[in-house]
Amino acid sequence: MIETGDLRKGLTLLIDGELVRVLDYQHVKMGRGSAFVRLTLKNLRTGATTTTTVQAGTRFELAPLERHRVQFLYEDSGQYHFMDTETFEQFAIDREALGDAVYYLKEGLQLDLLTYNGQPVEVELPVTVDLKVVDTPPGVRGDTQSGGGKPATLETGLVVTVPFFIEIGDIVRVDTRTGEYIERVS
Repeated sequence: MIETGDLRKGLTLLIDGELVRVLDYQHVKMGRGSAFVRLTLKNLRTGATTTTTVQAGTRFELAPLERHRVQFLYEDSGQYHFMDTETFEQFAIDREALGDAVYYLKEGLQLDLLTYNGQPVEVELPVTVDLKVVDTPPGVRGDTQSGGGKPATLETGLVVTVPFFIEIGDIVRVDTRTGEYIERVS
């Protein structure tokens, strides 16, 4: 059990039999009234986001999630295939269940899979991934590193803003938390 004072962004809780992820929390104390906590929660089964208010000191149950190290193998007809690196067991997850994580998955990528009662709940991506630029408009003379940017489509379909000196075929490092370009790798 965990109290409202110990809540943090990213925690997964079990509320009324549903797995929810804490997206945001705010402790509020109004004048003479009692303190309360405003929570923004994401239901991991449905993907719905809700905002709720609870009294300070309310206790919640932490979800007993298991962490497995997996490797992304390939995508086939909206099914993303993974392999557990310890047991070598292979399994598939629907595109909808992965959400925006699909834009960072490339063959051979190692990541963590969180499961609840043996069912995949969510993937935890590495902080950065290196992806190849497959399409971007050509840079023009006078373009500098600090002078703005242009859109680039990466091998996974993700579109990011990159500096003008980036060309088709370059490998770029992307932050998976924000989806932003960090640096050119090659």
